[in-house]
Amino acid sequence: MSVVPPAGSGSADSLQAVAAALAARPYARRGVSLREAPVRVVLVDDHAVLRVGLRALLEKTPDVTVVGDGSNGVEAVALAEQLAPDVVVLDLDMPGGDGATATRALCALEHPPKVLILSMHAEEDQLIPLLKDGATGYLSKEAAGRELVAAIRVVASGDTYVRPHVARLLAGSVRQSAAPDARRLAFQSLSEREQRVVTLMAEGYSGVEIGQQLDISPKTVDTYKQRIEKKLGITHRTEYVRLALSLDLIRK
Repeated sequence: MSVVPPAGSGSADSLQAVAAALAARPYARRGVSLREAPVRVVLVDDHAVLRVGLRALLEKTPDVTVVGDGSNGVEAVALAEQLAPDVVVLDLDMPGGDGATATRALCALEHPPKVLILSMHAEEDQLIPLLKDGATGYLSKEAAGRELVAAIRVVASGDTYVRPHVARLLAGSVRQSAAPDARRLAFQSLSEREQRVVTLMAEGYSGVEIGQQLDISPKTVDTYKQRIEKKLGITHRTEYVRLALSLDLIRK
């Protein structure tokens, strides 16, 4: 288990330079804005070589700082309590404390970090239980080199990171029966804009991306989501997906 002290804040000029550099990066175009302070990350994986590789990748990213790393779930919780990171990138299968158990423990902390699961398993195998346990993102290791930075920035911003094809992956968990009449009527009571937000949420888009598509601010998207969740009694992205599939809003 290793730890580095938190980095100091940069000047306004340096932040502007960082913002300019990020503008050309693919993940910046996902719409997640640069934070005033770097995202503080703890890496947890039982393979030391992988941790070194991930650290090297993230150290090239100016708005992400790796503040510590560990090799199992027990160390993940200890590091989170000690360092108060924004995001814990957590392997799922580890001896001495697995990722699923660690996720529940991390989310039960007084000041819980965002938990981004990084696993060799495909999303369809583990996604729903982990999201229910409190994880805020899931990324397969084969996609880490391309998407890890984007995933960290998304979960740090308060959104859930799942790849856009997540709706198709979750389709197998949804029963083929039609939605209850009450749920269908409740959906029909939504405004046209609220219905569009439901569909985009189910398709895996982040709040920022939805705002870009609808030409509204992320804060307005959050307001729509609050209204939707109050009217429909849904609170999690997986419930958006189930609803959308049952109403044929998206394809299986």
